[in-house]
Amino acid sequence: MSFRAIRVTKDEQGHRVETVTLEENDLHEGDVTVAVDYSTVNYKDGLALAHGKGIVRTYPLVPGIDFAGTVESSTHASFAPGDKVVLNGYGVGEGHDGGFAQKARVSGDWLVPLPAGLSTRQAAAIGTAGYTAMLSVLALEDAGLTPGSGDVLVTGAAGGVGSVAVALLARLGHRVLASTGRPAEAEYLRALGAAEIVDRAELSTPGRPLGKERWAAAVDSVGSHTLVNVLAGTRYGGTVTACGLAQGVDLPGTVLPFILRGVTLVGIDSVQAPMERRIRAYERLARDLDPALLERMTTVIGLDEVPGIAERILAGQVRGRTVVDVNA
Repeated sequence: MSFRAIRVTKDEQGHRVETVTLEENDLHEGDVTVAVDYSTVNYKDGLALAHGKGIVRTYPLVPGIDFAGTVESSTHASFAPGDKVVLNGYGVGEGHDGGFAQKARVSGDWLVPLPAGLSTRQAAAIGTAGYTAMLSVLALEDAGLTPGSGDVLVTGAAGGVGSVAVALLARLGHRVLASTGRPAEAEYLRALGAAEIVDRAELSTPGRPLGKERWAAAVDSVGSHTLVNVLAGTRYGGTVTACGLAQGVDLPGTVLPFILRGVTLVGIDSVQAPMERRIRAYERLARDLDPALLERMTTVIGLDEVPGIAERILAGQVRGRTVVDVNA
């Protein structure tokens, strides 16, 4: 049966994005075929759609690093037709056909069973960004963070990772500082639970190797000078998670926060995270993420609208989470 998809191709004219009709035989190999309900647009997807450089590893390709839907057919022992599933990462939407289509075929080893209480729309709204935020929160908790530890900073707070991190941390009882370069988003961030707004300009330019101890922990999705300044402002023994590179991949700082304040920097990888940690993250998301706040940070678009959003997400002009209804 034919189905619609967004596909990127490359020829003598360069990188192109097209809406196409495909057959199941066009899909990449896998032991589970999923009827996709929803996908979502992440920063990586913006790169794949805009130019593909550093992201797309094979052409032609259906982008979309996330999807949620219903198993249609399976030869995998863990899944049967009718099962609700969600997928994030594993190179899907980079080297393997992804979620910007009405069908997807993948390895069952990459699928997470949808926890009770989460719909496929909610799972897509969470997406890689929200799941990464939860991985960051888990890492902070594993390092000993409690609501009484002190303020927690979230950078890139109006973006996908940041929005979910703010909502999660606030609901768990933490006092959250939300850093953003968009003053107009202050009301939105306070509605998610932020207690204080920090101007991105305070963190995005070169600063001192050590600054005033301002927060007990932080979730950073920005990198570069921002991450360096976050580390410099972290209290003794605090923990910072690094999960993004919106400002850059460099880390132009010093070792002083580590050797003088015992600060810990924890890397967060969402692509190849072990399945047990993925399941733990989604169980916590189903329990700890307020569905009303998730809905507040979510915008839904149709499949045909996907190509037009790439440049906006790369420019940091997209608030929260963008869900793609692939059947709309």
